[in-house]
Amino acid sequence: MFRHTKSCLIIASLLVVFVATAVSDSEPKPETIQAQVFGTTTMAGRNFGITIIIEGYSTPAEQKTLIDAFTKGGNEKLVDALSRMKSKGRVRLSSGGVGYQIAYIRSIATPNGRTIRMITDRPINIAEAMFSSRSEDYDVSLIEIHLSNDKSKSTGNLVAGGRFKVDKKKQQIEFESYHATPWRLAGIMER
Repeated sequence: MFRHTKSCLIIASLLVVFVATAVSDSEPKPETIQAQVFGTTTMAGRNFGITIIIEGYSTPAEQKTLIDAFTKGGNEKLVDALSRMKSKGRVRLSSGGVGYQIAYIRSIATPNGRTIRMITDRPINIAEAMFSSRSEDYDVSLIEIHLSNDKSKSTGNLVAGGRFKVDKKKQQIEFESYHATPWRLAGIMER
Protein backbone atom coordinates (compact mmCIF):
# COMPACT_ATOMS: atom_id res chain seq x y z
CA MET A 1 0.00 0.00 0.00
CA PHE A 2 2.81 2.42 0.85
CA ARG A 3 4.45 1.61 -2.45
CA HIS A 4 1.23 2.39 -4.40
CA THR A 5 0.81 5.75 -2.59
CA LYS A 6 4.43 6.64 -3.29
CA SER A 7 4.08 5.92 -7.03
CA CYS A 8 0.84 7.95 -7.15
CA LEU A 9 2.68 10.88 -5.54
CA ILE A 10 5.47 10.63 -8.09
CA ILE A 11 2.96 10.57 -10.98
CA ALA A 12 1.05 13.51 -9.45
CA SER A 13 4.30 15.47 -9.06
CA LEU A 14 5.23 14.82 -12.69
CA LEU A 15 1.77 15.99 -13.81
CA VAL A 16 2.12 19.22 -11.82
CA VAL A 17 5.53 19.88 -13.39
CA PHE A 18 4.17 19.11 -16.88
CA VAL A 19 1.11 21.37 -16.45
CA ALA A 20 3.25 24.19 -14.98
CA THR A 21 5.65 23.92 -17.92
CA ALA A 22 2.79 23.94 -20.45
CA VAL A 23 1.22 27.01 -18.83
CA SER A 24 4.51 28.92 -18.68
CA ASP A 25 5.27 28.09 -22.33
CA SER A 26 1.90 29.51 -23.45
CA GLU A 27 2.37 32.79 -21.57
CA PRO A 28 3.88 35.46 -23.80
CA LYS A 29 7.42 36.46 -23.00
CA PRO A 30 7.95 40.23 -22.89
CA GLU A 31 9.75 41.64 -25.92
CA THR A 32 11.68 44.89 -26.16
CA ILE A 33 12.27 46.61 -29.49
CA GLN A 34 14.42 49.71 -29.83
CA ALA A 35 14.64 51.95 -32.87
CA GLN A 36 15.68 55.36 -34.09
CA VAL A 37 12.81 57.42 -35.54
CA PHE A 38 13.52 59.84 -38.40
CA GLY A 39 11.22 62.59 -39.66
CA THR A 40 10.37 62.73 -43.34
CA THR A 41 9.19 65.61 -45.57
CA THR A 42 7.94 68.37 -43.22
CA MET A 43 9.63 66.72 -40.22
CA ALA A 44 12.95 66.04 -42.01
CA GLY A 45 16.00 66.52 -39.81
CA ARG A 46 14.20 65.56 -36.62
CA ASN A 47 14.92 62.25 -34.94
CA PHE A 48 14.60 60.51 -31.59
CA GLY A 49 14.87 57.05 -30.11
CA ILE A 50 11.98 54.87 -28.99
CA THR A 51 11.70 51.75 -26.87
CA ILE A 52 8.69 49.49 -27.34
CA ILE A 53 7.91 46.96 -24.63
CA ILE A 54 5.46 44.25 -25.72
CA GLU A 55 3.88 42.37 -22.82
CA GLY A 56 1.31 40.45 -24.85
CA TYR A 57 -0.62 40.33 -28.10
CA SER A 58 -4.22 41.20 -28.85
CA THR A 59 -6.69 38.40 -29.39
CA PRO A 60 -9.01 37.87 -32.37
CA ALA A 61 -11.88 38.86 -30.03
CA GLU A 62 -10.19 42.22 -29.36
CA GLN A 63 -9.71 42.71 -33.09
CA LYS A 64 -13.44 42.03 -33.59
CA THR A 65 -14.26 44.57 -30.85
CA LEU A 66 -12.37 47.26 -32.78
CA ILE A 67 -13.95 46.33 -36.11
CA ASP A 68 -17.44 46.36 -34.57
CA ALA A 69 -16.78 49.72 -32.89
CA PHE A 70 -15.59 51.26 -36.17
CA THR A 71 -18.57 49.82 -38.04
CA LYS A 72 -20.99 51.31 -35.50
CA GLY A 73 -19.46 54.75 -35.06
CA GLY A 74 -16.33 55.31 -37.13
CA ASN A 75 -13.04 56.55 -35.73
CA GLU A 76 -14.67 58.06 -32.60
CA LYS A 77 -16.11 54.71 -31.43
CA LEU A 78 -12.87 52.91 -32.35
CA VAL A 79 -10.88 55.32 -30.16
CA ASP A 80 -13.37 54.81 -27.35
CA ALA A 81 -12.94 51.01 -27.63
CA LEU A 82 -9.12 51.39 -27.70
CA SER A 83 -9.18 53.53 -24.55
CA ARG A 84 -11.05 50.77 -22.67
CA MET A 85 -8.70 47.94 -23.71
CA LYS A 86 -6.17 46.49 -21.32
CA SER A 87 -2.63 47.62 -22.14
CA LYS A 88 -0.55 45.18 -24.20
CA GLY A 89 2.67 47.14 -23.83
CA ARG A 90 4.28 50.58 -23.77
CA VAL A 91 6.17 52.88 -26.10
CA ARG A 92 8.68 55.26 -24.54
CA LEU A 93 10.55 58.11 -26.20
CA SER A 94 14.29 58.55 -25.59
CA SER A 95 13.49 61.79 -23.76
CA GLY A 96 12.41 59.66 -20.80
CA GLY A 97 9.26 59.20 -18.79
CA VAL A 98 7.03 56.16 -18.54
CA GLY A 99 5.78 56.52 -22.10
CA TYR A 100 2.37 55.65 -23.46
CA GLN A 101 0.37 52.46 -23.26
CA ILE A 102 -0.25 50.44 -26.42
CA ALA A 103 -3.79 49.08 -26.52
CA TYR A 104 -3.65 46.81 -29.57
CA ILE A 105 -0.70 44.73 -30.81
CA ARG A 106 -0.69 42.01 -33.46
CA SER A 107 2.20 39.90 -34.76
CA ILE A 108 1.77 38.59 -38.30
CA ALA A 109 4.14 35.99 -39.76
CA THR A 110 5.67 36.87 -43.15
CA PRO A 111 7.81 34.74 -45.50
CA ASN A 112 11.04 36.36 -44.21
CA GLY A 113 10.16 37.39 -40.64
CA ARG A 114 7.10 39.04 -39.14
CA THR A 115 5.18 42.30 -39.03
CA ILE A 116 4.11 43.84 -35.73
CA ARG A 117 1.21 46.33 -35.85
CA MET A 118 0.40 48.53 -32.89
CA ILE A 119 -2.51 50.95 -32.46
CA THR A 120 -3.32 53.14 -29.51
CA ASP A 121 -5.32 56.22 -28.66
CA ARG A 122 -3.13 59.32 -28.75
CA PRO A 123 -3.02 61.54 -25.69
CA ILE A 124 -4.27 65.04 -26.55
CA ASN A 125 -2.08 67.70 -24.93
CA ILE A 126 -3.44 70.72 -23.07
CA ALA A 127 -2.75 73.24 -25.87
CA GLU A 128 -4.64 71.09 -28.41
CA ALA A 129 -7.63 70.80 -26.08
CA MET A 130 -7.65 74.49 -25.11
CA PHE A 131 -7.49 75.80 -28.67
CA SER A 132 -9.55 73.00 -30.25
CA SER A 133 -6.90 72.57 -32.92
CA ARG A 134 -7.48 70.45 -36.01
CA SER A 135 -4.94 67.90 -34.72
CA GLU A 136 -7.46 66.80 -32.05
CA ASP A 137 -9.33 64.91 -34.78
CA TYR A 138 -6.24 62.74 -35.36
CA ASP A 139 -6.39 60.83 -32.11
CA VAL A 140 -4.88 57.46 -33.03
CA SER A 141 -1.19 56.50 -33.18
CA LEU A 142 -0.01 53.64 -35.36
CA ILE A 143 3.35 51.82 -35.42
CA GLU A 144 4.20 49.11 -37.93
CA ILE A 145 7.49 47.23 -37.75
CA HIS A 146 8.67 44.74 -40.38
CA LEU A 147 11.15 42.45 -38.62
CA SER A 148 13.28 40.58 -41.15
CA ASN A 149 15.21 37.39 -40.50
CA ASP A 150 18.13 39.45 -41.82
CA LYS A 151 18.21 41.99 -38.97
CA SER A 152 19.84 44.67 -41.16
CA LYS A 153 16.71 44.74 -43.37
CA SER A 154 14.15 45.43 -40.61
CA THR A 155 12.11 48.59 -41.24
CA GLY A 156 9.15 50.41 -39.78
CA ASN A 157 6.87 53.44 -39.72
CA LEU A 158 5.25 55.58 -37.04
CA VAL A 159 2.18 57.75 -37.47
CA ALA A 160 1.96 59.89 -34.34
CA GLY A 161 -1.50 61.26 -35.15
CA GLY A 162 -4.00 59.76 -37.55
CA ARG A 163 -7.56 58.57 -37.93
CA PHE A 164 -9.44 55.78 -39.65
CA LYS A 165 -12.06 56.73 -42.19
CA VAL A 166 -14.18 55.15 -44.90
CA ASP A 167 -13.53 56.14 -48.51
CA LYS A 168 -17.06 55.79 -49.88
CA LYS A 169 -15.95 55.96 -53.53
CA LYS A 170 -13.44 53.12 -53.15
CA GLN A 171 -15.56 51.44 -50.44
CA GLN A 172 -12.60 50.73 -48.21
CA ILE A 173 -11.18 51.76 -44.85
CA GLU A 174 -8.20 54.12 -44.98
CA PHE A 175 -5.83 55.52 -42.39
CA GLU A 176 -5.27 59.25 -42.74
CA SER A 177 -2.21 60.85 -41.15
CA TYR A 178 -2.20 64.38 -39.73
CA HIS A 179 1.23 64.88 -41.31
CA ALA A 180 1.82 64.13 -44.98
CA THR A 181 4.07 61.13 -44.42
CA PRO A 182 4.85 58.80 -41.52
CA TRP A 183 8.07 58.88 -39.51
CA ARG A 184 10.61 56.22 -40.58
CA LEU A 185 12.04 53.66 -38.13
CA ALA A 186 15.62 52.48 -38.61
CA GLY A 187 18.29 50.71 -36.57
CA ILE A 188 15.63 48.35 -35.22
CA MET A 189 16.93 45.99 -32.52
CA GLU A 190 15.06 43.21 -30.74
CA ARG A 191 16.20 42.68 -27.17
